[in-house]
Amino acid sequence: MPITSDWPLPPQGIRFLTPQFVQTQLAGHPLTEGLYPLAMGYYPAAFGHRMQRQQHDSHLLIYCIAGKGTLMCDDKHYRINSGDIILLPPDHPHAYKADGKDPWTIYWLHFQGRLAGDFYQHIQLSSPCFNIGVQPRVVRIFDGLSELRRSAYQFAEFVQGGHQLQALLSYIALLVRQQRPQSGKALNWERLRATMQEHIHGQLNLDDLAAGAKLSKYHFTKKFKAHTGQSPIQYFINMKIQRACYLLDSSNQSVKRVAAAVGYDDAYYFSRLFKKTIGLAPSDYRQHRRS
Repeated sequence: MPITSDWPLPPQGIRFLTPQFVQTQLAGHPLTEGLYPLAMGYYPAAFGHRMQRQQHDSHLLIYCIAGKGTLMCDDKHYRINSGDIILLPPDHPHAYKADGKDPWTIYWLHFQGRLAGDFYQHIQLSSPCFNIGVQPRVVRIFDGLSELRRSAYQFAEFVQGGHQLQALLSYIALLVRQQRPQSGKALNWERLRATMQEHIHGQLNLDDLAAGAKLSKYHFTKKFKAHTGQSPIQYFINMKIQRACYLLDSSNQSVKRVAAAVGYDDAYYFSRLFKKTIGLAPSDYRQHRRS
């Protein structure tokens, strides 16, 4: 099956395929074998654009930044709007097309590599499409990747491109987590972080945090951990340790004063907690910091 459609490319459009000899280099090099782009493009106001595949051997990412389109996948019909992403794993029959009246403007990308499946799982989509909104940072990374078409196939450019691709997928995974609808009462993440920041010089307990969110401790902890991968208290401790690192880097305050500044009267306890988190005692961290 063709990796791209035969849609006629307009002057402002982009379509770029990684040649086979570069793909072979990318698949065999330790800096790129984990994740690398096979093809990419940008189709503005893509009137008449359509594609159908029964099989394909790469992951496909489409990002709609304007207009509309449709996707058929798993015997389901999906309406695609501005801000939607489509993410499909290999060997997933599908068909998609631009809307006839308001055709979509899309970035698209085929990618492969040892880590491709892991990134797909990390994004945790429950359906082939999800709305992340029109994100300038995502657009900038796509634009950066598209510069590979000017690379004259220099391998160093593709090393950079592979790492841009990792940044793109990991950022999309973060956006999906932040914007996924929550069952029951949603947590106000900005308010929670602000509360923790306000108390970074003191203490907070789980009862206070859960009460502020108007949830039981059990449901609050479950929602918090699903979003961050950490318990609320561990998240708060990590914020304190990050602040302590800043103070150790930016001032000559003693470890005792730094400990007090992040809410720990016992400097020995603070030092043990710091070492458990960072891997170095505060004094060693200050001594071994690098420019």
